[in-house]
Amino acid sequence: MGQALGRDSRARGVHILLAPGVNIHRAPMGGRNFEYMGEDPFLAGKMAVAYIKGVQSQRVVATVKHYAGNDQEWDRNGVSSNIDERTLQEIYLPAFKAAVKEGKVGCAMNSYNLVNGEHATQNNHLNNEIMKGMWGFDGFIMSDWGSTYDGIAAAKGGLDLEMPNSAFMSKTTLKAAIQNGQISEKLIDEKVTRILRILFRFGFYDKAQQDKNIPLDDPKSAAVALNVAREGIVLLKNQNGLLPLSTNKIKTLAVVGPNAARYVAGGGSSYTETYHSVNTLQGIQNLVGKQITVRSSAMSSMNDLVAQSVYYTEAGSEAKGLKAEYFDNPNLSGAPACTRIDAGVNFDWGNGAPISSNFPTDKFSARWTGVVKPAKTDAYCFKVNGDDGFRLWVNDKLVIDNWRDEGATTKETVLDLKAGEAYSVKLEYYENAGTASIHFGWVGSSASFDDATIANAANADAAIVCVGFDSNSEQEGADRTYKLPFGQDSLICKIASVNPNTIVVLNGGGNVDMSAWLPKVKGLLHAWYAGQEGGTALAEILFGKVNPSGKLPVSFEKRWEDNPTFNSYYDVNGSKNVSYSEGLLVGYRYYDTKKVAPLFPFGFGLSYTTFAYSNLSVVPATNVTNEFTVSFEIQNTGKVAGAEAAQVYVRPLNAKVFRPYKELKGFTKVTLKPGEKKRVSVVLNADAFAYFQTTLNKFVVDKGQYEVIVGASSKDLKLRKVINVTKDSVLK
Repeated sequence: MGQALGRDSRARGVHILLAPGVNIHRAPMGGRNFEYMGEDPFLAGKMAVAYIKGVQSQRVVATVKHYAGNDQEWDRNGVSSNIDERTLQEIYLPAFKAAVKEGKVGCAMNSYNLVNGEHATQNNHLNNEIMKGMWGFDGFIMSDWGSTYDGIAAAKGGLDLEMPNSAFMSKTTLKAAIQNGQISEKLIDEKVTRILRILFRFGFYDKAQQDKNIPLDDPKSAAVALNVAREGIVLLKNQNGLLPLSTNKIKTLAVVGPNAARYVAGGGSSYTETYHSVNTLQGIQNLVGKQITVRSSAMSSMNDLVAQSVYYTEAGSEAKGLKAEYFDNPNLSGAPACTRIDAGVNFDWGNGAPISSNFPTDKFSARWTGVVKPAKTDAYCFKVNGDDGFRLWVNDKLVIDNWRDEGATTKETVLDLKAGEAYSVKLEYYENAGTASIHFGWVGSSASFDDATIANAANADAAIVCVGFDSNSEQEGADRTYKLPFGQDSLICKIASVNPNTIVVLNGGGNVDMSAWLPKVKGLLHAWYAGQEGGTALAEILFGKVNPSGKLPVSFEKRWEDNPTFNSYYDVNGSKNVSYSEGLLVGYRYYDTKKVAPLFPFGFGLSYTTFAYSNLSVVPATNVTNEFTVSFEIQNTGKVAGAEAAQVYVRPLNAKVFRPYKELKGFTKVTLKPGEKKRVSVVLNADAFAYFQTTLNKFVVDKGQYEVIVGASSKDLKLRKVINVTKDSVLK
């Protein structure tokens, strides 16, 4: 994947790719979880290193981000991630460390948030003491876009490059700081040296970056995208072996849901318009051709909802639209600069002005007022998506309040309305800086499905329900909900009630509340955001052309209340301080140590075949202290070829300090034909037994007994062996 991204960058003349992201999944609502690599620092580090080496092999600089503690998107510019030093070093920094020391990454990007009360872009401990000092990073540190808050503090705190412009680390500010002795010229020289070192190392002054021999819509990249989707999709439920579907037995198939017939991806700066893409419906139709009758219908997306919403200017009037008032300030103060009737609120102004060229492009506000008239008594969802702040009143009651600077964010509320009554609505919006957008829609719960959709599902041999999030509902700049977007739970339940062979395909960056429907469906595939070729990969898995082999990089809790961060994910009483009070017990470390059962454990994923593990051997290295080679056999004991991702965990048996029950320290993936057996090996070096000792400010290994555990997941443990680590050691 890294090589393909590097090639795509070269095709466009791009020198620096702003990825990979390696922040840790603390909670399923994290708005950028879909960009990251799971809850385990070892896994994230190994994935990042391969990614970086692939990108940089194409003479493109990779950027490891967001350094550090950017594990939520809520109030990301103002919130402080307060993390004790041991937890920081063992959970939230190892992937960055691996990117630097093993991946030799050229660039690192600071995050928006504060860490222990100091913004990351001016955090001396993170940037100078750890990254440049302890790890020996010789590349440069850039800010995320607009994440610099104090030019002099940032210069001192280790930031080398402010992006996207020099709003704070400007020539005027830094020259004055040199002249008055606040910073030295040597400090500026060091930053310039770091930037130039990378430009020279990658040959940017020697060769043109754009390679015109690589097509923009590269077939090689498309092939990689397909394989990534095939290997990443996770089969979570397959009751009674319903999957794979048989083209001999299935003659009619219903494909429904908001994500069935469109390309879906997470939103924000990572969103990419594809040259071509295959959605789930297309993938199925392409695969089955005329062998199976496929009937589809799609629930309204956010864009459809907004476009279809009807408003009236005032009670008793049949004039459609909303009264709009636009203000040339962000406070809705004074007389409006413009008053007009808007048919609805569905605006994406980007960096432009909303009404005319002489109206401000930043720091403006607007208000829309009118009424809605429901045609039937029902529960109605009112949904607003905006960048920056917005708030909504219905019948003079404030029902949505998101009055803050924030990236494009979706909020919704559900109200019971009576047929024929008029309900007043008032939407207020302000834009501070950057891009501007505001969208508003409302819909009844019955709009989740219609009679034709239900009839198609009832008359089909099987039903595929495609649900989850998209670029409007899961995105950079804001956290998403734990529940599926409005109407999707009821859609799944309704389809499952009329078709016993219902399979859910879920898009999202992590877990969702499945309590309403998981017991009612026979199949569940977690597709994440499967990319431009995702529809093809899903169809191949659904019909058994590809055996699913993806495994969860994050634990799925039964309830949000079961998550270890339930009481520590958001700040307390508006303090803008988030205490990582769960410490080391993130994800499976918590579920194992506290004996809490997850819904689906870390490392879990079903296959269409079965695997047997045997003959575990753990052999110490002869010339390296505290290093062992773990080897074991895996056999495909089923009837179809498949791949298995085996995991190696280490459990300290006589720990001198608190340690999680076990931790992932190795993994390997092997593809086997039916009946085939292979011996695989994983090396455990001293890092596998180490913990961070704050008194020494170093990782140390305590001699003693450790249990090496091999598993198919963090819960499905196959082989165990106790070994002796014979020497105490302090790691470099």
